[in-house]
Amino acid sequence: MISVGTELNFIDLNLINIVYLLMVGFVGGLVSGFIGSGGAFVLTPAMMSMGVPGIVAVASNMCHKFPKALVAAIKRARYGQVDVKLGIIMGLSAEAGVLIGAQLQEHIKHSFGDAGSNLYVSVAFVVVLAIVGGWVIYDAVKIHRSGDKDAEEKPTRLALWVRSVNIPGTMVYFESIKARVSFLFTVPLGFATGMLAATIAVGGFIGVPSMMYVLGVPSIMASATELVIAFVMGTGGTIKYAWGGFVDIRLAMVILAGSLFGVQLGAIGTTYVKPYMIKVVMGIIMILVLVSRALVLPVYLSQLDLITPIAAGTADTLKSVSFAVMLIALIVGAGIVLGALWHGRRAHLRPHEFIENTATD
Repeated sequence: MISVGTELNFIDLNLINIVYLLMVGFVGGLVSGFIGSGGAFVLTPAMMSMGVPGIVAVASNMCHKFPKALVAAIKRARYGQVDVKLGIIMGLSAEAGVLIGAQLQEHIKHSFGDAGSNLYVSVAFVVVLAIVGGWVIYDAVKIHRSGDKDAEEKPTRLALWVRSVNIPGTMVYFESIKARVSFLFTVPLGFATGMLAATIAVGGFIGVPSMMYVLGVPSIMASATELVIAFVMGTGGTIKYAWGGFVDIRLAMVILAGSLFGVQLGAIGTTYVKPYMIKVVMGIIMILVLVSRALVLPVYLSQLDLITPIAAGTADTLKSVSFAVMLIALIVGAGIVLGALWHGRRAHLRPHEFIENTATD
């Protein structure tokens, strides 16, 4: 068992840190409810920017995430956006990925310390964000230029092929795509989602795009169904990490307090925006977080003696700039989601106001 007070060096929670964590939780919840990725791709780097070790940030994030995901899933299920069957099936296979991924995380922490854990988490963020964020932005721009933003999203060629494959004894009907798909296709998608969740606490980077592009689930339903997956795998991941002493329950509870409010606003926002806007928000925040994590890679490499040691002043500067970019990502993310919610609601209410004004004239 890890000695929490010594080896992990949990950070002190002063007033400034608590306020920052509440703000981070609110934005993370806002993004989570809006795009269904759990918002952890904001929360994990934000905690690491405070000095929280990578594995503790991931573990604490998973701890706070599963109750929040449950709240958001119930909220969006009321809007008919959740495919519960798909979420549970992918969630169960994701659980296996979580257990293996958590074991790998713990091995790296024990072998290379905090610097190794921080480097592993940060590199994973940079690589995944570059691939997924770049593709999501490209896809959103393509939809925007086509001028067909109001049309229902069409399944990709890959999704059509997956639906055409009939494997007896494995076919399951999913309401979100109005078609039957072999669960043999969903198992590897779920497993990969769980592995990534245990690595950086962001399984949605694989879960949401895979449902959209491999199965053909509409983006709004994919983002909502991911919340069910996050709840299932988050429960098991929390138990696994807590057993090793890596969960800082204080961080989890403070972030949860801020995120429970934000997640409700984010979920409501999905009812007022075009599907492509979800991709725009996801892509922009991903790129900003990528920059934030990439800036501190030299610091971790230097601590592990993998590159020429850098001066303490340079390391502090890189950490400060990384933290500033993280703050920008939080502000931009909140601004885009709240702005989309405001404009979408105004556009939704405008016809009703017109009718009321006409009736009174």
